[in-house]
Amino acid sequence: MSEAETRVWNALENLPRPSLADLFENGGRVDGYSKALDLPGGTIRFDWSKTHLDDTAVALFDELAAACDFSGKRMALFSGEAINVTEGRAVQHTAQRGVGDEAAVDEAGVFHARMRALVEAIHGGALGEVKHLIHIGIGGSALGPALAIDALTREGAMCDVHVVSNIDGCALEAAFAKCDPQATMIAIASKTFTTIETMTNAASALAWLGENGVSDAYGRVIALTSAPEKAVEWGVDETRVLPFSESVGGRYSLWSSIGFPVALAIGWDEFASFLDGAAEMDRHFLTAEGAENMPLRAAYTDLVYTRLRGCQTRAVFAYDERLRLFPSYLQQLEMESNGKRVRTDGTPVSGPTAPITWGGVGTDAQHAVFQLLHQGTVLTPVDFIAAIQPGDALDPAHHRILLTNCFAQGAALMAGQDNADPARAYPGDRPSATILCDEINPATLGALIAFHEHRTFAAGVLMGINSFDQFGVELGKQIAKSIETGGASFDASTTALLEVAGLT
Repeated sequence: MSEAETRVWNALENLPRPSLADLFENGGRVDGYSKALDLPGGTIRFDWSKTHLDDTAVALFDELAAACDFSGKRMALFSGEAINVTEGRAVQHTAQRGVGDEAAVDEAGVFHARMRALVEAIHGGALGEVKHLIHIGIGGSALGPALAIDALTREGAMCDVHVVSNIDGCALEAAFAKCDPQATMIAIASKTFTTIETMTNAASALAWLGENGVSDAYGRVIALTSAPEKAVEWGVDETRVLPFSESVGGRYSLWSSIGFPVALAIGWDEFASFLDGAAEMDRHFLTAEGAENMPLRAAYTDLVYTRLRGCQTRAVFAYDERLRLFPSYLQQLEMESNGKRVRTDGTPVSGPTAPITWGGVGTDAQHAVFQLLHQGTVLTPVDFIAAIQPGDALDPAHHRILLTNCFAQGAALMAGQDNADPARAYPGDRPSATILCDEINPATLGALIAFHEHRTFAAGVLMGINSFDQFGVELGKQIAKSIETGGASFDASTTALLEVAGLT
């Protein structure tokens, strides 16, 4: 860590700690710590006023951003430099949305045109009757499509899509039970086309098609991969392979051909709106400076709690049923990206990095976990996400109750309440942020996801870590392979478990 970074961190750690009530005393707090962005899908309002970020901390974080060369690293992200230093790769998911290095944007356009042609051919009946798609992937190849499809097809889908990620056969059988094999296609999403869980599920899906009278099972397969030659070797027709760039990481790949099942479910025009919403957030992140940059300001707030106040978790509650999978999506995005213990130069980090991301959907979570948030001993910053326009056509009372509960929870966490009975007292001074959308639509969802991608990257830059590798997921996989191949020795506990399960 440079001397300038060390100096700023020392100053941050020695700041006074005013309460939320103190911060609201002087007025202007809401105007200073809220911002509305007008985006293609409508306005999104970001309110950080009920967090402990203050002007002094913002000024110091601006200094930290300068010391870390945040502007230079941001430009390197968009210009296609190899900012994933441990793997020597560029990071070009924004190019999939039309923002970034010109050559990468052009390549993404070619790949999108190929995907669009296939989507429209299926919708037009050129491949026969296709009522169902079983999309097989894992990690980023499944979480993003599952989120987008669940959020955007509540009023009906152009194709019935089932996302399967777990190697547990129960997951695949559940999809089989909902699909007519004579009218089903299989999408295999794997960057390397070697992921064992995905390829094992794919083989079982092919077998299911064959066992149910489909004469050309391979003709029903679409491959989504950055290794097209391996897909062809596996047996996929070359015309059914949708490539994407090696420089697009798994948890950032929803915008590439990994988004094929989303486009098939909502139609190409809506998928294009999804990309446009994300692209507008890209442009905001690329051009806005300092605390006026919403993802960067979010990163400042995150570091107030992880680094300065020792918070080990961050909770996200979507007060919208359509966003019920958003916390799960963010778990991978944030924890796999920033769950690191060394800096880009290989030296140890000087403090905590990513918190544990968790959450749920309101109002269900209020009756499950909010007890801990209000009266527990663990300080947990909370993000609330909601939309002004409802996603249903029922009595408006439903949505009114939903939103009033959302806003009331933030108010209650901040204010607390005294009581002579300690069991009924609320300490208050507990932080929350609110992200309020005009409505949930493809463009808004695209912007929300892109906002969190950039928030994660910005936090990584400020901590000096590489947000784009994920070596931590490999060791367990290697050991699992050694169990399959035999000849490896393990600790006594693992050996006993293998014996009991009949795996030796």
